[in-house]
Amino acid sequence: MLTIIKTLVLFSALNRLHGIHAAPSNDDNNNNFDFIIVGGGTAGAVLANRLTENPKYNVLLIEAGPTDDGVLQIEIPFLCHEDTPNTPWDWNYTTVPQPGLGGRSIPYPRGHVLGGSSSINYLIYTRASSDDFNRYAHVTGDQGWNWNNMQQYFRKNERFTAPVDHHDVRDQVDLAIHSTTGINSVSVSGFPTAIDGRIINATSELKGDFNFTLDFNSGNGVGLGWMQMTVDGPRRSSSSTSYLAPNFRKRSNLHILLGAQVSRLLQTGTQNGLPEFRGVEYRLESDGSIRHATATREVILSAGTVGSPQILLNSGIGNSADLKAVGIKPIVDLPDVGENMADHPLLGNGFEVNSNDTFDIFFQNATVKAEDITIWQKTGRGFLVDTIASHLAFIRLHDDNPIFKTNNDPSAGPRSPHYELLIANSLSLVDPPPPGNFLGIANAVVSPSSRGSVKLRSNNFFDAPLIDPGLLKSDFDKAAMRAAVKSTLQFLTAPSWAGYIKTPVNGLENVTTDAQIDAYVQKNTATIFHPVGTASMSPKGAKNGVVDPDLKVKKVAGLRVVDASVLVCLILLPEAYHSDINAAA
Repeated sequence: MLTIIKTLVLFSALNRLHGIHAAPSNDDNNNNFDFIIVGGGTAGAVLANRLTENPKYNVLLIEAGPTDDGVLQIEIPFLCHEDTPNTPWDWNYTTVPQPGLGGRSIPYPRGHVLGGSSSINYLIYTRASSDDFNRYAHVTGDQGWNWNNMQQYFRKNERFTAPVDHHDVRDQVDLAIHSTTGINSVSVSGFPTAIDGRIINATSELKGDFNFTLDFNSGNGVGLGWMQMTVDGPRRSSSSTSYLAPNFRKRSNLHILLGAQVSRLLQTGTQNGLPEFRGVEYRLESDGSIRHATATREVILSAGTVGSPQILLNSGIGNSADLKAVGIKPIVDLPDVGENMADHPLLGNGFEVNSNDTFDIFFQNATVKAEDITIWQKTGRGFLVDTIASHLAFIRLHDDNPIFKTNNDPSAGPRSPHYELLIANSLSLVDPPPPGNFLGIANAVVSPSSRGSVKLRSNNFFDAPLIDPGLLKSDFDKAAMRAAVKSTLQFLTAPSWAGYIKTPVNGLENVTTDAQIDAYVQKNTATIFHPVGTASMSPKGAKNGVVDPDLKVKKVAGLRVVDASVLVCLILLPEAYHSDINAAA
């Protein structure tokens, strides 16, 4: 979902970018460009595409990772769970110990490849709710962020396509609210599963929290329905495959530099009394050399919720006391850089089932796996054309939940859920895979109140930062995840599941009390890696925040941040490209 938002963030920013006036430069020999985009991920790829529509703009896109071209593991949607961690396409970060997880440090996936996290996520496409965007408009004081205004950008981003099996999708998606003329391809499942009927029947049997919703992207993000995903035929559709497709990469004014990690931004002078940062310092992976480039118009940080604040801090832009403590000379005091981090905690639940018509054999048997991949390569068919789940349920806590006696509701409104159920025909998130056949139902807290941070580890620009997403830190988030587990168990009481479910597994089978649920959650929760907030927006002229609603960095000139880090509140972002953000970018 974050992907959508990133994309919309981008489109909104681009409308303002075209109003900037400065002397253009096309002096490549001196490494001067009109715009330098730091980060070739979800947001950066969109920016590169849109800016180079104007042939007068000379644009440099700098990406630390490799190309995604020809990487089968990235191309095949069902293999999304194998793209992280401990791969060349992931930064392979680890969090600091998380008190809400019993003091565990966990892997923290971030895309280290062209396309960024849109190349490694779970492909789920959601736009968030109307309440979410209307809250952005209220918080920033800029009505350009409201739901109605953002529709034009959703439509400009999306190209809804038929699934690979070309079945009738009218009972799975509201085609009237989708666009077929955008760039990023979106569709629904192209391979039916044995549990589809059970899931849909359960919505009418249980009703209430599990009422069927035709389309989450209508502005109402509550209910249970079919998942939409960022696929183009049988392949993943990322910001790289769409916005940096070969026809766009051929533009003579677009320069893409891979394997180049930006260390910091360099002050190049002053403008109207403000320090201007139009210089970029980066290290080439090929030989370790340090290089520099200069933008005559703007530098745009699109390095993500971890990378963008790290680069700002390395550049002397942040909390002055914190910078001094690690040996970085402060230049601009912006205390909120790296603060306000929010993320979606993820808990995988498994249930052994009375069926052999699940996808678990794919994870358990290398020969079967190789055969299925060959089928995908030769025919573009089979279950590998889809992501690992087929349905989503977004649910709100009931108004009488005791947590509301002591905690405010962190959601944006009645159309925004508190937690999520993600339903799969296998137990794909367990490594190593256990023997047997399973139903997987993952839970996520999608309106968390917990906040964390990204801070520098040292004054070595290339050290991994200290990442603290604050997972399950607040009482509200613990209550929401507890409710999600209970909803999961309630969902499986529907008559449609009779005779199918054998037993919960991985510790859930021993859980009956709230205390036992909390202990199970603490032991098994990780992240679905949807971080936001570390370069948060605030009204123009406000003393808090990092960027104005037009995404210009406060107190400086020549610099913007355009990615999910600017989002001050985490919203219903299940993925899509960080899908929401992609839709929003």
